[in-house]
Amino acid sequence: MAGHDDEKTLVVIPTYDERDNVRRVAASVFDAAPKVEILFVDDDSPDGTGAELDAMAAADPRVHVLHHGPKAGLGRAYVDGFKWGLDRGYARLFEMDADYSHDPREIPAFIAAARDGADLVLGTRYKGGIRVINWPLDRLLISMFAGKFVRFVTGLPVSDPTGGYKCYSAEVLRSIGLDRIRSNGYSFQIETNFETWRRGFRIAEVPITFEDRRSGHSKFSRAIAREAFFMVWRLAFRRAFRRVQRVRR
Repeated sequence: MAGHDDEKTLVVIPTYDERDNVRRVAASVFDAAPKVEILFVDDDSPDGTGAELDAMAAADPRVHVLHHGPKAGLGRAYVDGFKWGLDRGYARLFEMDADYSHDPREIPAFIAAARDGADLVLGTRYKGGIRVINWPLDRLLISMFAGKFVRFVTGLPVSDPTGGYKCYSAEVLRSIGLDRIRSNGYSFQIETNFETWRRGFRIAEVPITFEDRRSGHSKFSRAIAREAFFMVWRLAFRRAFRRVQRVRR
């Protein structure tokens, strides 16, 4: 394993048909945090995103590309990206979207919370008010209800458990066991949050403003929502089962 640097930070950004976004989002990340590096994980985008990323990586040593093959899903992209980063000694690893729904200017706030001792820093859209721009009302209500549902069923004590703008310590990612993560869609966010909390790591939340994507199409679907629904109940069962095991001991 590569040497460990407490300030070495990697922003992992999955891409699928994001050619129009990747140069702008990389420039914005480096404007906000010039010392971080970016790993784009491309799911064999048919629009030429992969070739665009290769050109960017050739021009800037802070940009890296992992060609993920045929579209495998959000969770698998993050798992492979995190493994890549852990193998190279990054101390902090971000999740961030390529579509500008996550504002790169907020990266320093995540890093500050990590420096203050947080093992996982979550960007929250709902704590202290609602900060969501350009979402239709039905999508907003679904997101808010999903958060309440997750908290009620699993006990996870965070205000925005389904959000995807996050910063993990390397220790968290090693502890939760990336090969054991079962989910692949948006439930990936719920499962990794839950496993971090269950292991007693410190979780902090920083307010973010979420803006609907500027170009391209949302990856949200009924299948993704269904996966998340059943994952929540599996996590609740997992928690209850471990409680029973502790009582029996």
